[in-house]
Amino acid sequence: MKTYALAALCVALSLPVLAQAETVTLKVAHFLPANSNAHANVIKPWCEQLSAESAGRITCQIYPSMQLGGTPATLADMARNGVADIVWTAPGYSAGKFPRVEALELPFVLPYGGQRGNAIIWDYFEQYAQDDFKGFKVLALFGDGGMDVHTRDKPIRSLEDFKGLKLRASSRTAAKTLESLGASPVSMPPAQMTEAIAKGVVDGALATWEVVAPTKLDEVTNYHSLLGEGQPAIGYTVLGMLMNKRKYDSLPADLKEIVERNSGKVLSERFGKAWDEEIAKTQKAAKEGSIVALDAGTYEAMQRAAAPVAEQWIEEANGRGLDAQALVTGLRRLAAQKR
Repeated sequence: MKTYALAALCVALSLPVLAQAETVTLKVAHFLPANSNAHANVIKPWCEQLSAESAGRITCQIYPSMQLGGTPATLADMARNGVADIVWTAPGYSAGKFPRVEALELPFVLPYGGQRGNAIIWDYFEQYAQDDFKGFKVLALFGDGGMDVHTRDKPIRSLEDFKGLKLRASSRTAAKTLESLGASPVSMPPAQMTEAIAKGVVDGALATWEVVAPTKLDEVTNYHSLLGEGQPAIGYTVLGMLMNKRKYDSLPADLKEIVERNSGKVLSERFGKAWDEEIAKTQKAAKEGSIVALDAGTYEAMQRAAAPVAEQWIEEANGRGLDAQALVTGLRRLAAQKR
């Protein structure tokens, strides 16, 4: 009888501790709709996993489509300033704020394929780019799997075909790449490009296949260029899940451990797998005759035309105090190791 009484007393004493166990609600913001691949297949399941592993002590309030206000270019600052606890964004949208990451978006460096590219991106981040993210806990850093050209009226079959085209660019580096190929770049986030093409503001977009379905890009374009998986891509958009560092540091140790083990390289690989699946599904669903495979001669001509982009970036980045040549050399070494 005494044993049962002692056990009951222990439970009673523990109840206040359990009741006081800290719970955390994380505000997560991003720029795409709730039906997007990122939201539905990675961000929401990731939040659900944190909740399950913490027995409900971690919950997320997800705000898609910029519901917390601002623009895609301000998402990183929203996390830094605590307006959101976590954001999913493209560092390149915040021009000049993540200078080391810009090397990852140079043309014909990273290979096509979400998982192929992400293995290089995470290694590059750990070795060369951590100083870009002071004030953040980097939960994931990955790529869009490589961009192709999607056009309304004119297919791209040669370098000459870029001339006279106005094409959407996702970042400053993408814009310079398009200029080098002979096109006129117009910078805008994914959410705006479909309407811009429909209205004739631009002729098409440099974009990853992953965004084609959720943005309905396939409804306003008739031609899609395609290069082989594993080849260096025309361009890349780097994406990331960034958490306010103060918020992360404030978490109880056990909740911090749950976030930690579900983030970093693991979460980046999760994004890469989702991207590859979406890219494959979208390409399979493309209208018959809409995919234009670029031949080896055109691909090589594009590489030669775009080569000055890296040279110009190195010169500009050196002027901002970076050892840009070391960054590019290191990135290309990592890329070569993964081939």
